[in-house]
Amino acid sequence: MDIQHTESRDNHPSRRGFLALAAAAGTAAALGGLPTFTASAAPLRPTSSPLLSTAAAAKNQLWWQAPASSGSMIRQGLPVGNGRLGALAGNDPSGELLMITDATLWTGGLNDTLQDDGQFPYGRDDFGSLTLLAELGVDIPEHDLGSVDNYRRTLDLAQGVVSASYDLSGVTYHRQIFASRPDDVVVAYFTQQGGGTYTGTVSLTGTHGESITTDGAGRCASFGASLANGLKYGAAVTVRSSTGRVAVNGTSISFSGCKDLTVVVSGGTDYAPDAATGFRDPALDPQGLARTKVLDAAGHSATALLHTHVADFRPVFEQLGVDLGPSSAAQRKLDTWQRVQARDRDNVPDPELEAAYLQFGRYLMISGSRGSLPMGLQGPWLDGNDPDWMGDYHTDINVQMNYWMAGRAGLSDCFDAFADYCLAQLPCWTDVTRRLFNSTTNRYRNSSGKIAGWTVAISTNPYGGGGWWWHPAGNAWLCHSLFEHYEYTQDRAYLDKIYPLLKGAVEFWEARLLTTTVTDASGSSREVLIADSDWSPEQGPLDAKGITYAQELVWNLFGNYHTATQVLGRDTSYSATVDGLRERLYLPVVSPETGWLEEWMSPENLGDTTHRHLSPLFGLFPGDRIRPDDSTPKDILAGATALLTARGMNSYGWANAWRSLCWARLKNPEKAYQLVVNNLKPSVNGSNGSASNLFDIMDMGQGRGIFQIDANFGTPSAMIEMLLYSRPGHVELLPALPAAWAASGSVSGVGVRGGFVADLRWRNGKVTQVTLKSVGGRDTTVFAGSRSRRISLRPGESVTLANLG
Repeated sequence: MDIQHTESRDNHPSRRGFLALAAAAGTAAALGGLPTFTASAAPLRPTSSPLLSTAAAAKNQLWWQAPASSGSMIRQGLPVGNGRLGALAGNDPSGELLMITDATLWTGGLNDTLQDDGQFPYGRDDFGSLTLLAELGVDIPEHDLGSVDNYRRTLDLAQGVVSASYDLSGVTYHRQIFASRPDDVVVAYFTQQGGGTYTGTVSLTGTHGESITTDGAGRCASFGASLANGLKYGAAVTVRSSTGRVAVNGTSISFSGCKDLTVVVSGGTDYAPDAATGFRDPALDPQGLARTKVLDAAGHSATALLHTHVADFRPVFEQLGVDLGPSSAAQRKLDTWQRVQARDRDNVPDPELEAAYLQFGRYLMISGSRGSLPMGLQGPWLDGNDPDWMGDYHTDINVQMNYWMAGRAGLSDCFDAFADYCLAQLPCWTDVTRRLFNSTTNRYRNSSGKIAGWTVAISTNPYGGGGWWWHPAGNAWLCHSLFEHYEYTQDRAYLDKIYPLLKGAVEFWEARLLTTTVTDASGSSREVLIADSDWSPEQGPLDAKGITYAQELVWNLFGNYHTATQVLGRDTSYSATVDGLRERLYLPVVSPETGWLEEWMSPENLGDTTHRHLSPLFGLFPGDRIRPDDSTPKDILAGATALLTARGMNSYGWANAWRSLCWARLKNPEKAYQLVVNNLKPSVNGSNGSASNLFDIMDMGQGRGIFQIDANFGTPSAMIEMLLYSRPGHVELLPALPAAWAASGSVSGVGVRGGFVADLRWRNGKVTQVTLKSVGGRDTTVFAGSRSRRISLRPGESVTLANLG
């Protein structure tokens, strides 16, 4: 390998662009965003345009030839979001529809009264549900869809803008919709070329029976109300035009003869991420704040608002670039939905579409996870007040999968919402665990009678509450995600911040583990520690002890805790005690009956062979204990591979994504790739696959398909894992590169566990060049095929390795 070594030099072009644009927008210091709906200082406005050229923008655009149906917004609406507010846009010429969600508009509460079975209630009133904030309609009756020509709508992934255009009576009409984080508003901007005008009405409608009011000056329409749980919320809209007439009339805003139109909407709740205040900010008036925000924003031109938004959004998007090879000219002529259908029908790789799918996942994360609450099962995109499973945080795979992509895909700051959520919930999680977990009716209680630390339920809400069933090992899985973020960033201050979560989970398991005796194949007996009664999500016996899922998670938790105490220099004596527990943990064996890694401490298969969950394979992914190298006993590796094979290649999107990640870890590129392709299949009549707007759809049977967002994040994670695998001290390039991408390609900005960022190029399946930059890491070994190189860097340094073929 040839080496070029540089100090304090940025080899990542998009990073330079990021710094310049962020400085212009005044956002470089706070990418995480505001944690709540609050008043904030006016953002700095860019002094020059941050917009991409038409040609440059086209590289990251998806497009369609028809608007969304108002009755199918979840499958056809195009998403925008500012990290707190999310909206689905319909883009019908005669009736723009925005379905707007605030991530904190949750019913329910702490939900700390157990049912007779020792489990939590799980309903929309007790546990609670995410709900819609409002619907915004812009009615333009003269612009009937049947009368327009050349209709096209576009989702610009790099700039965070939904647009639509069409011709009518010799005039070309345009609209742009975006959710601005700096201004904390959603904007719809209507323009035209050719002398046309807009005439119609704007209406803002709440979804809980609210009454619309207008301010005394007739500048905006708004509403405010409270949910049954006391959460206050509100929203407001205002309209501006440089020509024509705009007037607030009762509950709507009319406009006539307008050559341009700017519609600005905002809203939020008095939710605060503080258990001590009951997760409320009593001083906040959401309706009044919403009015202030829309009027402040509307005091600037739509162009200024757009530039401010793009200057904030574009640099974050550009932290990762991906090129999986060229698609054909015929493929490029097709719109996005046609390409999805053609990819499935013709079974011909479409590398640019596949790269766009990866970037679409990143777009959703930037739009849905910067400040405020983390993303649950649907993120901040709803089409009603009854999302399946309440749109909650499922802790047995789903919320973790949502955030696997952050560190890998150049979106480290988007992880903050998840970490901050866990920290805010910890006081309640701890209190509820210590009061209720050892209830005599809880089938998962600790047989020891001891209780310490904290754990969670399978479902969690934003008020410290749990739903469905207790999930003892959920604390360890949440902590795995939290600690892995440290591995990417090497941020000691962050590790110190999450340390109470790690220690509390360890204390819970110290109190929970049981001692039992096992006999190995040779007849030797030994005492081991096993998890108390639990359920291998989401199948099998409800009260099995020593399930592989829990054993692997606790082994992982104890190891991460050891590292944390060493880095922080804290609790070293207690850490030694935990190390001793870890050494005694039972670890799974291969069943002599099935040849699979055992899911339960039994040679029998006690569940569904093709079950959607890969719970017993946590040690393969996202853990690292099982690896295709000499560190893993051959029988364990073979048993894990056999179990993964038995699970099959067709399931729900999130389950396919998890399978793909596991096959990537096993260095099987074609199986990993096929599972990506399976998730790109067009969803028809509710079948598993991608809707026309690329949202992942789960087939619930009888033609009912629902949107669940985790596959939109898990699948891009798998694609990145196919290109680069890392753990602290080890970086492997192209471990599972499929033939479809092998001819040539590149990826830049990939996160590397251990504190690095990698830019990688390849040709004919071989690495041609890689640049690693330290973001806190110092030593690692880079592997490319049969070659390896040990590198040492100081933070800020870069090294380029060439001729790795």
